[in-house]
Amino acid sequence: MALQGLFVTGTDTGVGKTFVASAIIRALRGSGIRVGAYKPAVSGSRTEPTGPIWDDVSQLQTALGAPVPAEKIAPQRFHAPLSPPAAARLEGVQVDPQLLRTGINYWEGRADIVVVEGAGGILSPITDSETIADLARDLGFPLIVVARLGLGTINHTLLTLEAARNRGLSVAGIVLNQSLPPDPADLSPATNPADLQHLCDVPIVAIVPHTTTPGLLHNSPLSTIDWSALARLQVVQLAPIVGRNAGDR
Repeated sequence: MALQGLFVTGTDTGVGKTFVASAIIRALRGSGIRVGAYKPAVSGSRTEPTGPIWDDVSQLQTALGAPVPAEKIAPQRFHAPLSPPAAARLEGVQVDPQLLRTGINYWEGRADIVVVEGAGGILSPITDSETIADLARDLGFPLIVVARLGLGTINHTLLTLEAARNRGLSVAGIVLNQSLPPDPADLSPATNPADLQHLCDVPIVAIVPHTTTPGLLHNSPLSTIDWSALARLQVVQLAPIVGRNAGDR
């Protein structure tokens, strides 16, 4: 594809993919780069007097700072809070695999870099027979893996990297995001970054503490990263070293 982009995926649902994708969009805009947002399929709406609202799409629209129609950001939108193919079945339709791949063409000539946000994790279903990994492979953009800062994240992150490596996907970096308020009993956020970096050679590009203050979105660690350089990355950087030496763990 002529477009450059980043594909934001996660280790799980609710780890903050939309938050990170929106921050990347703002950072690119702040650098004077024309940026687009694309969520190939979204599910889980809420009803407002004006009609259904998909919060992920609304956040991406706000980050773009322009009145881009929802259908140009997310051409396939479903109502039930399930995976897109499951939500589509409840409406008597199916996710269109071709549209997943061609919907992004709207941004050709309109953006220099497109930030793509997946649904769920890398092996979450996106059609009845495909996963997010299949779509990421076909779009060809480097991955940004959003992982939860907290207990259990090392296993989830390494599994995600292993799945990406086995499918030949490039991973540009990991963002450790504290998506929930900190738990004083959980000491792992202090050790997660060093432990995870010891076990894989994918860089942790940002560690984002939990915040509920909107103004901090513009001053977070995500605003200082050269995302355009990461979008140009085409080399697969995955070589997890888990288990190479029991004494190193």
